[in-house]
Amino acid sequence: MTDPFAIEIEELVVVRGKNVVIPDLSVRVPRGCVTGLLGPSGCGKTTLIRAIAGIQRLRSGRVHVLGEPAGTPSTRERVGYMTQNSSVYPDLTVRQNLHYFATLAGTGEGAARAALANVGLQDKADALTAELSGGQRTRVSLAAALLIDPELLLLDEPTVGLDPVLRRDLWQLFGALAADGTTLLVSSHVMEEAGRCDRVLLMREGRLIADCSPDELRRRTGQTDLEQAFLTLAEGSAA
Repeated sequence: MTDPFAIEIEELVVVRGKNVVIPDLSVRVPRGCVTGLLGPSGCGKTTLIRAIAGIQRLRSGRVHVLGEPAGTPSTRERVGYMTQNSSVYPDLTVRQNLHYFATLAGTGEGAARAALANVGLQDKADALTAELSGGQRTRVSLAAALLIDPELLLLDEPTVGLDPVLRRDLWQLFGALAADGTTLLVSSHVMEEAGRCDRVLLMREGRLIADCSPDELRRRTGQTDLEQAFLTLAEGSAA
């Protein structure tokens, strides 16, 4: 039987220098849904995603992805990861970037064309990446992450700097990917985006203060506005 969870984390501790970034975190993320990882900048979201991607040194704890330890060669072939900073080459065109990453991934030109269409950049295929806007470069990075047709897609702040229409279109794409069976973990510091997720993980100072659906979060806090719901939980955890 397939494990119902794409991500399983137990008692994760991450220390950077003298700072305890994640003091003790356990969570399970179900397959085939969009899970939002939300919280203010500096709360540990990127560190957690790096741990799931298998590129973060851990002090202790266990991180399993798709039934195997994070970072093993077999999981790397099944996990797409988009970092906050652009991971594409500015001196190449969009098409050349995707051709290069498709070659590395062992996928063909068809995968590159499909990824380009998914992020809506067909009209920029022959433009130098350096000449694109920040939001467009973000979409090229997302296209590169989609080339392997991942079972798990880790997206670190993918909608930062995008206008409302592009943000809406990307969230629609995330929903379509989840409907086809992909598991997505999407980080954001914009609480409005929690309402677009199937489940939300709320972080504060390296700890999870909520793991529930958006509707459960509203009921739990008595707030209809998700930003106010987060503030209610954050103030309660601080107290």
